[in-house]
Amino acid sequence: MNWDALVARAAALAVPGQRRILGIAGGPGAGKSTLARRLVEALGDRAALVGMDGFHLAQAELERLGRAERKGAPDTFDADGYVHLLRRLHANTDPVVYAPEFRREIEEPIANSVPVRCDVPLVITEGNYLLLWPEVRPLLAQSWYLDPGEAVRRDRLLARHMAFGRTRAEALERTDGSDERNARLVAATAPAADLLVRKLH
Repeated sequence: MNWDALVARAAALAVPGQRRILGIAGGPGAGKSTLARRLVEALGDRAALVGMDGFHLAQAELERLGRAERKGAPDTFDADGYVHLLRRLHANTDPVVYAPEFRREIEEPIANSVPVRCDVPLVITEGNYLLLWPEVRPLLAQSWYLDPGEAVRRDRLLARHMAFGRTRAEALERTDGSDERNARLVAATAPAADLLVRKLH
């Protein structure tokens, strides 16, 4: 997919005086956050980025629930909270909406980190489960599914785990374990997307 064509497609959604949400889905390591950031940079004041990962449950809560080893699975997120935020963003009746942000360096979400003003016409949201959770899809003007290929995705994921402190053995265990199970679940949702993005050029 041509990069300029993607920017043009996103820009067409950014109509002043309106509010639309573009969703970018894909498996762990697909490059969703990178693509979303690049689009927001290209569109400037016309777009804001709100990530699904801001709705990770806190580590202490995951441990209390016995889900810490499955961090990243659908039930390790506050899905209802994410949907509620998207509804507020879609309605666009507040002067500003504050969204949370996930900080990988501490592996925790930080509340009220991302301000989205009412005059921003396009919100770009990205995450694994945008096409899995049925309440999300009706709020999206368009949904894109990012699939760079399994080898690329897994290599990126492995490198990311190691960059944030895991040994190669630990990174492989995570990539081949919970990440792979989540990736298969996400891959099954790809046909619901409006656009399949494989390689950017």
